[in-house]
Amino acid sequence: MMLLDNSFEERNILVEICRRIADKGFVTATDGNVSTRLPSGIILATPTSINKGFVTAADLVEVNLDGVQLSGSRMPSSEMDMHLFIYRNRPDVNAVVHCHPPYATGFAAARVPLNECLFPEVIVNLGAIPLAPYATPSTPEVGDSIAPFVNNADAILLSNHGVVTYGKDLWDAYFKMEKVEHAAHIVFVARMLGGAKPLSAEQVEKLRSISVESYGKDFSGKIACKLEHGAAGDNDAGTFALSQEEYTLIVEEVKKRLSRHSEKVKQ
Repeated sequence: MMLLDNSFEERNILVEICRRIADKGFVTATDGNVSTRLPSGIILATPTSINKGFVTAADLVEVNLDGVQLSGSRMPSSEMDMHLFIYRNRPDVNAVVHCHPPYATGFAAARVPLNECLFPEVIVNLGAIPLAPYATPSTPEVGDSIAPFVNNADAILLSNHGVVTYGKDLWDAYFKMEKVEHAAHIVFVARMLGGAKPLSAEQVEKLRSISVESYGKDFSGKIACKLEHGAAGDNDAGTFALSQEEYTLIVEEVKKRLSRHSEKVKQ
């Protein structure tokens, strides 16, 4: 089936983002999916069963908001229902990215949301990053699981599954995925060092005022982050402990990654 909407720029950006999520290790094998709502209203998306590092513009498929395939030689992603659920509930959203970045997915597997008031950049741009209850992937259960959060969050951890982010365009949705994974990595390290210290209510309010005055962005409409640690739970900050052996292994792994990164920068 021939493509109906020849929005070449969006196609090229979508392919570039597929390359980036593969290069960053946010997905492996044929995991993950990316889509965008074109000016015509058609949804352009990655197909099922293809490594994101190998995706080309010719592989992309088009569907309508009802999920009916309009073009493409491959089948749409099996997670298309989740994307469509977000588009139908958020008219302001024009792109969705779903990945399994290691640190953020680790929090999702541990059923620990990223909901503390820790980083000004995350608070301003995302608010809290909630945890959706477990839902069987590729089923309507996923839409039901994210329904309580979809209108007031732009990034959601999917229990035992991964992360979904969405925004005004493809780059916005992708950069939110980067921010979620970076935040998860920092929180992980902070907990190894004894625990992150949340901002106070006064500090968060000052941040909101500056954000409104300087950038015209008021994050009070987002899900509020937690100012203090709470008891562990499915939608709470949670805690975890490491043995000395686990701690040593993690430190060695961090050192190796830093070394590899340093070598890559030198090249």
